[in-house]
Amino acid sequence: MSALRIDVTDDLDSCLKLRFEVFVEEQGVPVEEERDALDDTATHLIATQDGVPMGTARVVFQGDTAKIGRVCVLKSTRGTGLGAKLIEACVAEAARHEGVTRAKLGAQTHALGFYEKLGFTAYGPIYLDAGIEHRDMAKSLG
Repeated sequence: MSALRIDVTDDLDSCLKLRFEVFVEEQGVPVEEERDALDDTATHLIATQDGVPMGTARVVFQGDTAKIGRVCVLKSTRGTGLGAKLIEACVAEAARHEGVTRAKLGAQTHALGFYEKLGFTAYGPIYLDAGIEHRDMAKSLG
C-alpha cells in the first residue's frame, strides 16, 4: 500500500512547482497571476505519495475566515480522491485556528459539484480569475 501524506509544509518550492505545472502549463494562467504576495504569509499544504509531491493548496487566514486557494493535483492523480482529501486537510487546518468560523474558496465553475460534495455552498455571481470562470463558495466550521 502506497503512503499518502498531507502535511503543512515550508517547502514552498515544491508547492510552486506543482502549481506551475497545473495552472501555468496546463490551464494557461499567466505566471505573474499565479504567484502573489499571499504566498509569503499563507499556510501551505502538500500531498505526497511515497514522498513524491502530487498536490498542494494554501490557506490564508483573514479574521474569522480561512480562504483556501491555489488547490491543484497532478493530472495523473485526478479522480483518485486526492483532491477531496486535500480540501478536507485544509478545512481541518482552518478549524484548528481559534476564532475561524468558516472556510471560503473561489471554485472554477466546472468544480462546483466537487466542492458541494465536500460541504461547500456557492454564493454570489460567476467571475473571471486569470481568465477562468469561478464562483465563491463557503463552508461553516464547527
